Amino acid sequence: MQKAEKEKGFWASIFESIGDIIATFIHDALFDDPGRPGVRRFSLQARAFHWIVAGLVILMGLTGLILFVPGWGAIALTGWTRIIHRICAYAFGIVLVLYFITYPKAGLAFIKEAFTWKKEAIGWVKAATDYYTGGDESKMPPQGHINPGQNLWQLITIVCGVIFFVTGAILCFGKGAVSPGVFQWSLFTHALAFIIGGCMFIVHVLLGTVHPRMSESLRSMITGKVSEEYAKSHYGKWYEEISKQQ
Repeated sequence: MQKAEKEKGFWASIFESIGDIIATFIHDALFDDPGRPGVRRFSLQARAFHWIVAGLVILMGLTGLILFVPGWGAIALTGWTRIIHRICAYAFGIVLVLYFITYPKAGLAFIKEAFTWKKEAIGWVKAATDYYTGGDESKMPPQGHINPGQNLWQLITIVCGVIFFVTGAILCFGKGAVSPGVFQWSLFTHALAFIIGGCMFIVHVLLGTVHPRMSESLRSMITGKVSEEYAKSHYGKWYEEISKQQ
């Protein structure tokens, strides 16, 4: 009986938290105290990069989504959506190159982190379903700087990003220069990467904003900080590592 009530409260809190997203974003972005106690999780440049990329990805996603929704294709006939899509793609490429040139250590660390999978991931996979649906939190083993779910998200962003750039370049500049078969396969692969990346993007946004157990995820990407309690409960191994360095 208690378990059923706990699960009911867990799911109810998801809908309650939706109304707090905008308020949290505005408060933390405009009125957060820089001296507030907490654990530094993301640097200012990482957060700026995240939000710039997020904005560009959303614009590219929406202008690309038009072609997938029945009846919306007419919007693309004016050509404006294609122009916006390409401008955002160029801007994304420029931002990415500038970030890696300016912060090569952070960029390489992101790539290395995405392709590094440890034995602890098995424990996360076993406990994930129960954990994310309101089960016993104690069953989730301590995690490092990112958990395997976030690891997978980073890996997909890199793989899909490469696919987008390669196939996008062919679609933009290769028509007539490559065979029809290569062009069609590029179009198909581009669309497939959009579907896979888009689905993961939705999961990423939902977990980072409305999931009750990720209550400080959005705040960490705005202010850069999380509370010590949150760091201990969600990234125990990482918290121990940085505590020893202090």
